[in-house]
Amino acid sequence: MPALEMAQDSGKILRWLNAEGVPVVKGEPIMEIETDKVTVEIEAPASGTLARVTARAGDVIPVGQTIALILAPGESIQSGVAVSAAQSKDAVIASPVARKIADEHHVDLSRVKPQGGRIEKSDVEAYLEATADRRPPTALANTQRIAASPKARRLAQERGIDLATLRGAGAGGAILAADVPTPTLPRAIGEGGVWRVMAERMTTSWTTAPHFYLTRDANTSRLIAWRASANKRAPEKITYTDLLVKIVAVVLRQHPRVNAAWRDGAIALNDAINIGIAVAIEDGLIVPVIPRADTLSIAEIAARRADVVARAQAGKLRLDDLQGGTFTLSNLGMYGVDAFHAIVNPPQAALLAVGRIAERVVAVNGQPAVQPMMTLTLSCDHRVVDGARGAPFLSAVANLIEEPLGLLE
Repeated sequence: MPALEMAQDSGKILRWLNAEGVPVVKGEPIMEIETDKVTVEIEAPASGTLARVTARAGDVIPVGQTIALILAPGESIQSGVAVSAAQSKDAVIASPVARKIADEHHVDLSRVKPQGGRIEKSDVEAYLEATADRRPPTALANTQRIAASPKARRLAQERGIDLATLRGAGAGGAILAADVPTPTLPRAIGEGGVWRVMAERMTTSWTTAPHFYLTRDANTSRLIAWRASANKRAPEKITYTDLLVKIVAVVLRQHPRVNAAWRDGAIALNDAINIGIAVAIEDGLIVPVIPRADTLSIAEIAARRADVVARAQAGKLRLDDLQGGTFTLSNLGMYGVDAFHAIVNPPQAALLAVGRIAERVVAVNGQPAVQPMMTLTLSCDHRVVDGARGAPFLSAVANLIEEPLGLLE
């Protein structure tokens, strides 16, 4: 199971594109997997024959675990697999986690009966539960003071229960899984992988990056006219987000520090201008990227935005759709929000939060007038962008919104 993301610890197999025993070609897709963020086709790392497929569709597999072999022409499983002395002795197929638990508790894996074709962690735990009365408490405790089975320890940790408060029904008072009470908890929501990853990333950003915010209002009269004109010619519907992506990309060329990142305790300047667009989906918030947005026309930006948003909502994003972002745009105007303070998307240095276009009374040539206005809020990581660098960037964005000379298409 390959690692496709920094925080990924497992992947779910959606389907195999080739059956066992069928020839495969290096570089061609052989299976689809799902991570916390995306669905990805995995290419064959070599040409040969697919063999020993140990994982099925729907299985969630730890990163790094072998799930299949690719045999070279004329190669057999016996000749193609390096078998350790311990494996050759008992010829048992087990997951790395199952082997670790078995080693800790001195369990002979040949005695464990798997539910499927391979011994998993749950199979070893079930065996330890079933044989608790036949093993001394010291083996159960595994040098720990409180005697308890691995499953009981895991359940107690998950449920926040101190093992010392429980009385066990196993040999010598060992605590079994059945001895760990199930607490009554409120219904949990937002447990999906995307939401979990979003929560972890935003917590990391908020607790490690020193945030500060700059706010500016912009008159959108010319922006509204620009969109109306562009929609008469473009094959794809042009949104205000598309125009803002173009404006931000152009301004980032002039302010490369805002397009930078904080990496390994230092400021890293990005050569490319890749604009991420915050997209809300059922499972959370993701940020697909429009690469090299400064080189694209409005129509090209709109086409790319429409494509990634549609695939994001359908759960069909590819890994490269989410990689390489250097700046993020978050527009909540369609929800009637006037203004908001967003959290920087790490390791990026800044994010532009955009509110709705609303008519307000403002001064025009010294006289009150009703004008369509928009509030822009720039979130900055002070380690990279200070006020003296963030303010000119935000001012330039607002100026282009009010007078998009040279950008009209």
